[in-house]
Amino acid sequence: MVKTHAAPLSPYSTAPHRSHVETHTLSVLVDNEPGVLARVVGLFSGRGYNIESLTVAEVAHERHLSRITIVTSGTPETIEQIRHQLERLVPVNSVKDLTLTVRAIERELAMIKVRGRGENRVEAMNLAEAFRAKVIDATVESFIFELTGNPQKIDDFVDLMRPLGLVEVSRTGVAAISRGPEPI
Repeated sequence: MVKTHAAPLSPYSTAPHRSHVETHTLSVLVDNEPGVLARVVGLFSGRGYNIESLTVAEVAHERHLSRITIVTSGTPETIEQIRHQLERLVPVNSVKDLTLTVRAIERELAMIKVRGRGENRVEAMNLAEAFRAKVIDATVESFIFELTGNPQKIDDFVDLMRPLGLVEVSRTGVAAISRGPEPI
């Protein structure tokens, strides 16, 4: 699903319409060697593109390949430009826009620390159960919950914890893969 929102109209734009900014998840298969991540991130920073989420891990040890999953946003033209620029980098083996793959799965892991006593503590536990969050640490004054799911689920849980005593959140970033037998 492509998330869209209206982009601010540039005062220098000659076009009278507003472009829609979309959020896309790109899966980039790269050679696992020093400096590759810096080159990929440098492509984004050098051109003023934003990275909303970034995860990297080796996925094929014997072939020395890593997968970089990048969540970024821009107009459809900007996303296409990013994809083409990534494909031209030497250590990049393939780039796939998983947002355009209807059958892609995105997950993220978060640890959420909540301070609470009394009713707030009970409410936090009830919400955690509803979201299937696991308690991984507990004291008489706080909990740390572990929650895995799509990024929106984590955002929703964090929003509900704010009035109950949210202290801190740590998130891994999005990991994504397309369904079916085909690799990236």
